[in-house]
This record gives sequence, structure tokens and C-alpha cells, in this order.
Amino acid sequence: MPDTLDTKALLRLMAWLSPAFPIGGFAWSGGLERAVHDRLVKDAADVEAWLSALLQRGTLWNDAVLFAEVWRHYDDEAVLKELAELGLAMAGSAERFAETLSLGKAFVAAATAWPHPVLDRLPGEVPYPVAVGAVAAAHKVPLSDGLAAYLHAAISQSVSASIRLGACGQVEGVAILAGMEDLLAEIGRRVSTTTLEDLGGAAVQAEIASLRHETQYSRLFRS
Repeated sequence: MPDTLDTKALLRLMAWLSPAFPIGGFAWSGGLERAVHDRLVKDAADVEAWLSALLQRGTLWNDAVLFAEVWRHYDDEAVLKELAELGLAMAGSAERFAETLSLGKAFVAAATAWPHPVLDRLPGEVPYPVAVGAVAAAHKVPLSDGLAAYLHAAISQSVSASIRLGACGQVEGVAILAGMEDLLAEIGRRVSTTTLEDLGGAAVQAEIASLRHETQYSRLFRS
């Protein structure tokens, strides 16, 4: 596996994690909509704190650990199946389960534009970080680059959702992305040496918000 990202791999990574890639990411907020509704997230500072918690102690941390483990074993069908099952089992609510499964299956379907045997090795029921991690590794995307792009795309989607929910403005949203660069880099360094033993979290409010969103009467997002 190369240590640097060549131009073709870079272009593919940009396509896979672009908002234009047809996986329907715009429809999900991961519980953020409920957090805004409950006034847990009221402004740009709250959005940044919420996302920082997810990166360090919540779902995005677990996504990163899972992504890295999949990247290391992309050529082992049995391990991919086990990791996919683990990723789905870790979903803390019905909506989180639906979100990661919907995004994962849509990603695999769209990634067939770049044929590769890894697509046949992936199980039919595949969570999003498993799908992206396996495809990135198969196409020789270095772990650090693939993970950074994955996490940045996740943060960008949440910022976009925050703007649509009125928790921050567009200029504030860009400032959040700029302000989180160091944390994203730090998470990338930490995950380079993780194992499945490092899975776990303590973002309790985020998990509760995801559960409460299931019964929210009026909503823009599916989670």
C-alpha cells in the first residue's frame, strides 16, 4: 500500500466523499435535529462542541476505529463480514442503524462505477464506515488520507444540517470546519494505532438525542 496519495486515487476519494455522490447523506442528521429542538445545540459554538464530542467520544470515533480496521483487512471476506456485523450491532438506535446501513448500501452501489473485487467481498448488509474503508483500501488510498476525508465529509454534512436547522450561518459553518482541522488530524494520528479494543464512547446526550428523534413530530431529517 503506498504512503502517498496519487492523483487518480485522490480524484476517486474526492468523488466518493463529495456531497454529489448519490448516497442520500443530506437526509440524515444523526440526532442533531433533536439536539437543536431540545436546545442542547443553540449556536455555532454548540455545534462545534457537539461535533468535537462525537469525534473524541462518540459515533465518529467508533466510525474511525472501524474504518481503520476494515482498511487493514479489506482483502479478507470473513473479516469484512464480522466487522460489518459489529458496525451494525453498535448502532445505538433504530435511526442510527437505518442511517449507517442506508449510506453503506448506497455507497457500495454507487462505487460500482469503479469495478473492483472488494465490492463482491463486502456483505449485502454493510454499515457506511465499513463500505468506505474497504473501497478506499482496495483503491490504494492511504489510511490517513482516507480517514481524514471520511471524517471531514461527516463533519461537513453535520455543519450543513446545522445551517438548515438554523443553529449557525454559512460563514460560521465554514469557521467550524476550519477550527476543527487540528482535531481531525489528531484523530487520524490516534486511529493509526488503534484496534477494536479502542471502540467505545461516552457521548450520552448524542445517543439520547438520536433515540428521542424517533418520536419527534415535525422534522426535516430522517435521523
